[in-house]
Amino acid sequence: MVRRWYAALGFNVLLGIPAVIPLWMLWYIAATWAHPAPEENDGLGVVVALFGPLVAACGFLWWAANRPLARRTHLSQSQYWLLSLLGMCLPTVALFCNTV
Repeated sequence: MVRRWYAALGFNVLLGIPAVIPLWMLWYIAATWAHPAPEENDGLGVVVALFGPLVAACGFLWWAANRPLARRTHLSQSQYWLLSLLGMCLPTVALFCNTV
């Protein structure tokens, strides 16, 4: 069914639209870890406890959706997963660039 690289890219761009929220959460955790704001004195544990399960669930669903497609393409495994990761991040990068 899916033999071409652009079909896999399009599928992952569509998966990347709802993935904007978990990717933003990962960015927030990384930004809070490096330079916490003075008014955020609850620590990073609260942020990870709230955002962690959602990010992990979205990552698992992304992996589970791409695993069958990875075997059907003509790309190697490393090429497919890199293309999938870049395709999933494309809507988030476009949103970040649009807000600047």
